[in-house]
Amino acid sequence: MGRILAIDYGVKRTGLAVTDPLRIIATSLDTVETIGLVDYLKKYFQNETVDEVVIGLPRQLDNTDSATAPSVRKFIEVFNTTFPSKPIQTIDERFTSSMAQRAMIDGGMKKKDRQVKGNVDKISATLILQDYLQMKSL
Repeated sequence: MGRILAIDYGVKRTGLAVTDPLRIIATSLDTVETIGLVDYLKKYFQNETVDEVVIGLPRQLDNTDSATAPSVRKFIEVFNTTFPSKPIQTIDERFTSSMAQRAMIDGGMKKKDRQVKGNVDKISATLILQDYLQMKSL
């Protein structure tokens, strides 16, 4: 059984999280500059078996797309073209950044480390993946 990879796509940086091979635990993987995301994923997929990819789709409170949703949808098109054998799912990512900030505070992360934007992206991707795993188990 392959891993599930989560992507918290951003215009500048993208957070990544991944499950263990048994798909039980979601762990933050990395934050990459978005411009190099496809190359990063190519290398990652060569070294790891990933059966499924989940990407956060930013929505507003009224359930319409947020301002960044078109960028995410464009990336999904690129992903599907580049990796046609990898199924991709979307999940509502509303509030993941604020939840990631709260998790860092609650976890005792120092203020200096919380200000590193890449940390928020990785944790947001982990939250997206945890939500997805929970949805699949229902």
